[in-house]
Amino acid sequence: MTKTGPVGVGFIGTGMISDTYLEHLTRFPDVRVLILGDLDESRAAAQAAKHGVPESGSAADVLAHPDVEIVVNLTIPAVHAEVASAAIAAGKNVWTEKPISVDRQSGIDLLAQAAAAGLRVGVAPDTVLGPGVQTARRAIARGDIGVPLSAQTVMQYAGPDIFHPNPEFLFARGAGPLFDMGPYYVTTLISIFGAVTRVGAVGSQARAIRTVLAGDRAGTEFAVEVPTHVNAIAQFDGGGVSQSVFSFDSPLARTGFVEITGTEGTLVVPDPNMFTGEVKITRAVSSVDAFRGETEWEIVPTTGVEAGRGLGVLDMARAIRSGGTHIATGELGYHVLDTLVSIDESVQTGAMVDVESTVADIPLVPEDWDPFAATIDAR
Repeated sequence: MTKTGPVGVGFIGTGMISDTYLEHLTRFPDVRVLILGDLDESRAAAQAAKHGVPESGSAADVLAHPDVEIVVNLTIPAVHAEVASAAIAAGKNVWTEKPISVDRQSGIDLLAQAAAAGLRVGVAPDTVLGPGVQTARRAIARGDIGVPLSAQTVMQYAGPDIFHPNPEFLFARGAGPLFDMGPYYVTTLISIFGAVTRVGAVGSQARAIRTVLAGDRAGTEFAVEVPTHVNAIAQFDGGGVSQSVFSFDSPLARTGFVEITGTEGTLVVPDPNMFTGEVKITRAVSSVDAFRGETEWEIVPTTGVEAGRGLGVLDMARAIRSGGTHIATGELGYHVLDTLVSIDESVQTGAMVDVESTVADIPLVPEDWDPFAATIDAR
């Protein structure tokens, strides 16, 4: 029987990031958050009470809930594929935090399982659906900087151990600056330049042992399993190229830096870890003043309704009811993973690596898309 009305949503994982998802998903009229589940059921209950969610319990309770159509998977990266697979086996569509998995094969298997079951997989980040990146993409599509040629991105700071009370998983396999923060930047670049075809990278690790610096566990030491600084270059299907820094080793914080250079100008994209921000363009000038840092900027007016995490879940929910295709698909999530794994392989081998997967061009969000509008019949 075809379901109608707002789409039922359940969460597995109610850690730090669940707050921002819940703040938005509980305000979107086209979805209903019905139940929260966690290994720590008391934490799930506390989050349910905080955000007005009617039920809480275990992961099994979420999977067994008859009205849950989308499971939001906010577990640690090492079990993303396992939890998503369990959701699909239970007959649920799944939205998973990035990355889709920590290795290629489990990502491939997950997409095959979903396809066989006729279910959907969506993968974070959904920041690319926000007004910031969308405004930048529309400017590029209009030809505001001519033909886009190259990009530079930087994400560097001292690392999440300075603020996270349980940072170990962010330095474990499937995380580190490349897999934790890389998806925001790589997804943004793919949405602008198309699929990645080839990558090269070098990496390093400042310290083999880190120390928790925040919370009740401050002073606890833990082992680092991954490179904590990566410099990567990429080539895209359409001919564009990029260079990127991903680092948890820098005392100088510099994050959210994305510049796209075209034949007629350079465009600054807002922080891809955020949903909005200022888009601005500078154009080529003949004056020597350009070499003295006297850059003239043109501000591009931001369009779209500001919201936050949960946009990808909402987009999937609306697509489930309409029969359309959601934007942040599992295929996009897998191509991002394949790119990140290829970068990691290049760090390990010192060789350029071809990215075997591909993905179709990522559509723009309609300009009149409003997450706070009720577009699904409430019956």
